[in-house]
Amino acid sequence: MKINNRIIVLRILLITVSIFAAGAPGADAIPSSTENLSPFGIGSSAARSRDLTKWIPQMADIGITVMRAPGGTGWGNTDRPAWDKLDEKIAYLAEKNFTTGGMFYSYRVKGGGFPMDELPGWSAYVKGMVGHCKGKIKYWEVWNEPPNGTHNAPASDYAKLVIAAYDAAKAADPDCLVGIAAKSVDVNYLDQAIAAGAKGHFDYITLHPYETLGSVMSHAGTESMYMSTVPTIRKMLAARDPAKANAPVWFTEIGFDSKRGAEKQAKALIEAYTMGIAQGVTVINWFEGMDGDSGPMGLIDNAGKPRPAYTAMAEMIKLLGPHPTYLGWVMLNEKDYAFMFQGVKGTAMVCWAPKGTTDKFEFGEPTQMIDPLSGKLSKADSVVLTESPIFIDGVPNKLVSIAKANRPKPYPWDGDFTGAKSVSVSMGEKNIEKGLHTKSADSVAADVVAYGGSARAGTIPGGNVFMVDPNFLSYTATPIEIDIVCRRNPKNDPATLKLEYESTTGFKKAEPFEIPDTAEWHTARWKITDSQFVSMYGFNFRLDSGKYFVKSVTVTKVSD
Repeated sequence: MKINNRIIVLRILLITVSIFAAGAPGADAIPSSTENLSPFGIGSSAARSRDLTKWIPQMADIGITVMRAPGGTGWGNTDRPAWDKLDEKIAYLAEKNFTTGGMFYSYRVKGGGFPMDELPGWSAYVKGMVGHCKGKIKYWEVWNEPPNGTHNAPASDYAKLVIAAYDAAKAADPDCLVGIAAKSVDVNYLDQAIAAGAKGHFDYITLHPYETLGSVMSHAGTESMYMSTVPTIRKMLAARDPAKANAPVWFTEIGFDSKRGAEKQAKALIEAYTMGIAQGVTVINWFEGMDGDSGPMGLIDNAGKPRPAYTAMAEMIKLLGPHPTYLGWVMLNEKDYAFMFQGVKGTAMVCWAPKGTTDKFEFGEPTQMIDPLSGKLSKADSVVLTESPIFIDGVPNKLVSIAKANRPKPYPWDGDFTGAKSVSVSMGEKNIEKGLHTKSADSVAADVVAYGGSARAGTIPGGNVFMVDPNFLSYTATPIEIDIVCRRNPKNDPATLKLEYESTTGFKKAEPFEIPDTAEWHTARWKITDSQFVSMYGFNFRLDSGKYFVKSVTVTKVSD
């Protein structure tokens, strides 16, 4: 549920179309059992799963046919009255032409957490639940956002839980599919669980990339982090469990709070599905359909009133159809983002300009455009692009050819850093980012420069959080050096740089660097041999705030 640690009792998941991963080798092959399901899914909070009749009809009206959670599949809900309630919900969803799944989750253990002392009972619960739902629920997810709700249990405990669940579920229904899970984009946790014994005991991967989508909505140049999720998972699986290298990857929860702006929520939805489908995500369950116990996250509010995100979802499904085929990408004017799909009537494109910019693109022929927030149609031979996406229905052939040729290539958001030796960012009135980004970027740069516009203050939120271009480095534990050119503030107050980075064992703190007692610039240097950048929370390393200034940051690949 969202990104906190609260236990969510009733969650589930399902699956969708073929995988078409941008730049992910071998990602076209997926189990045939997933071919007839749509990527346009919906999720529900525990509160809204109690009465589906209040909001499911509105989801069905716009073409959504998959749902994550009917509620009632957690351990402790296996008494007769619970069966009746679960069966009623499954029957109702079937009547509305929805496919749903189930989630193995424990809320019977005293104090919460994994039932490590009750694994035989856990296995009996899984076997009984799957047996009861055989023919009605095919897709089963093990836990919700581990290690959330586990008292920070190690990944090795989760591996034991997954093994017990997988074996029991397959014994009850050999045709069912079992998903392994992690919070946010915690690929390291999955990596550790598979290495600890979960290898071969899952059929698909589930993630909840709330933070990554939030970064895309707030910080320029971070789209590549979202787009790299599936390719990074593919790298991990190829290394840890090659037989599962092409296992489907699902975003069983993703969403955006409408309190940050109803139109911005709609924009987030469009980009989440556009870039999700493009990178090969098999199902994306938007959280949620109707406002529940997590605040105003819904496509419709508490009173059932549709938000702009509801209209955007409707227009997207109408344009692309329930089973869109990703064709490739184009950089319009060599800087604007565009993704091509085989739509209902023909080729369709979703495009927008980089954050904070506008641009005009000439199609060279009359082309139909759709405003996703209103459904309004217009026709012209050019389009003004902003950071709010627009739909194109019927794309000129020359653009289609370019998109198809680009499809196997990683998307170069701000350059291709695949073979680069280093990436860097230089601070100033205008940041110069070469494959390395800071959160807040240019939006605050002008307000925090110092020493003649050549540095950023370490006390500014966001300016000390860094994201490496994933084409430069992701997952692979390559030895690197991080160099930070820094100095104390003008008062010469004592200052320390404290670096924390994604490692093979999760976030790890490096030895602090005491900035010398002088007004000169100094280079803080860390050689790191266990980095494992997977962008779990939408960034790779960060510095504590402090009384210092940073002039530049460089990440370099080095030899052992």
